[in-house]
Amino acid sequence: MPQYSVRSHTPAPVETVWKLLQDGRSWPDWSSSLDELVVGRSDGIDVHGRDGVGAVRAFRTGRIVTGERLTVVEPPHHLAYQDAFNMALRDYDAHVRLAVAVDGGTDISWEGRYRMKPVTGWVLPFVLPRTMRRLADDLAAQAASLFAQES
Repeated sequence: MPQYSVRSHTPAPVETVWKLLQDGRSWPDWSSSLDELVVGRSDGIDVHGRDGVGAVRAFRTGRIVTGERLTVVEPPHHLAYQDAFNMALRDYDAHVRLAVAVDGGTDISWEGRYRMKPVTGWVLPFVLPRTMRRLADDLAAQAASLFAQES
């Protein structure tokens, strides 16, 4: 089963990172990989940014819309999701963990495993790790920016 594991660091505290991570509506604002949250294909999205277990977040990148269902929401350290609908992969299981860094700030760990669908999934081992690296780094950068504004 293919998998990826990426890490990032931000000087922002865990609570600042968590707020961005849990709020599906904010992802397209801080992510260079996502164009929009497709509200009409999403389900259970919290208007206050506290998406819970079972919420389905549909994100559009270009013309492709993929959906993820939240399976674990343990503030402020662990968020996990599985694919709700995706044309290129199946059995996707991803975990984002936030930890207080020894030197301050937050360490972000983003890991996932999946199966590729025939025909469309062959590209995933080349694309998905880079995409997830960008997501983790974008999350870290946005949290750092928010933290600097709050300080």
